[in-house]
Amino acid sequence: MATRVLLADDHPMVREGLRLFLETTGNIDVVGEARTGAEAVDRTLELQPDVVLMDLVMPEMDGVQATKQLRERGFTGAVVVLTSFVDDAKIGSALAAGASGFLLKDLQPHELAQSIELAARGEPVLHPEVTRRIMQRMANQSPGSRGEGARHGRLTPREQEVLRLLVQGLSNKEIAHAAGISEKTVKTHVSSILAKLGLQDRTQAALYAVKEKLVED
Repeated sequence: MATRVLLADDHPMVREGLRLFLETTGNIDVVGEARTGAEAVDRTLELQPDVVLMDLVMPEMDGVQATKQLRERGFTGAVVVLTSFVDDAKIGSALAAGASGFLLKDLQPHELAQSIELAARGEPVLHPEVTRRIMQRMANQSPGSRGEGARHGRLTPREQEVLRLLVQGLSNKEIAHAAGISEKTVKTHVSSILAKLGLQDRTQAALYAVKEKLVED
């Protein structure tokens, strides 16, 4: 079944270019478009796509506000920011609002298509530059509080291993292969990790792993 995508961008040429490319992949169906943040919210709730590609700068309501409204109104699909520029404050705001990923428009077409497929499966998708900035920002902060350390300490060694693999952007199948366990066991570990850390999704788990220095720079 094709992945259903909604495009939210205030530039008609950008939307048209994305639509033309994505629909040539054969695996992605562009089901709708929006030119403002408010329209993105309305169209998403109406069409219920698997993935929303959300620009940050749009009239009426920006991408961060639109993402926050979608989560507050119960949308459970992936919202992936797709923007021309990277800003530390916007990255944090978008992910805190419930974005499933943050991509830049300099991605190669095949990389964008792959990221959409990953996001539709619930995988976190972060542009390499975004990941670098997050890791640099976390490295410059003071170590986590004692409470954060306690949260991390509740993870079993296997769960910590799965978390380290998850932050690399690996799918459940790839994690299973790397860790030598079944894909079903990976899903169980991921659910346990989220429950123990009080997190909502894999993206938040990946950011937590960076903050707690569970991954190499």
